[in-house]
Amino acid sequence: MIIKRIAAGMLLCITLSQVCLAQDGQVTMLTSTCVACHGSEGNSTGPAIPSIAGLSPIYFMGAMLAYKYDDEDELEAVIDADIDFEDVEVFTRYSTIMGRLAKGYTEEEIKLMAEYFSSQEVVRPAQVVDVAMAKEGKKLHKMHCEKCHENEGRSAEDDTGVLAGQWQPYFLYSMHDFNDGERGMPKKMKKTLDKINETVGLTGFEQLAHYYASIQD
Repeated sequence: MIIKRIAAGMLLCITLSQVCLAQDGQVTMLTSTCVACHGSEGNSTGPAIPSIAGLSPIYFMGAMLAYKYDDEDELEAVIDADIDFEDVEVFTRYSTIMGRLAKGYTEEEIKLMAEYFSSQEVVRPAQVVDVAMAKEGKKLHKMHCEKCHENEGRSAEDDTGVLAGQWQPYFLYSMHDFNDGERGMPKKMKKTLDKINETVGLTGFEQLAHYYASIQD
């Protein structure tokens, strides 16, 4: 009886190991397309492409679902039918490539990728920074952004994007897309952008870009 139990236990361990290996292989296959543009483990080396390492799973899934579904009713039905998407917020995103790529992934594959990239260590690239602009950007961050983008924009805990160390060109493209209505956003962020526009205008985006780029750790 003891021998049978030991044998059963060993068989279970082997089976679980095989399942884990199979899943690891699937994740590697899925993410290989992503890292071709977004860099090793999601840390981008291209200034126009965002780093996606360290993003919260909720944020990542929201982005991918926004790219995947053009029909809002279909998207809403998918979110309502899956408890894993319960906290996901989806906002319109302008895309040239991602809108085509995301359609090739299933919801389960998107979940696997979300878990993978959320677990990766963020590597922040060295960038040329204007110290005076970064100083003003820090003031804007503390005044308008810190509440959601905590720890100088490093935190992903509020299911918002990781801003610290993000490439300046990509950050500016994104901010202009938000500002021009090409990309959707929460109401509280719209209020924040309106305040920045009223006080310092588009210069504020550049100041913020220099500030976040200055964060290297």
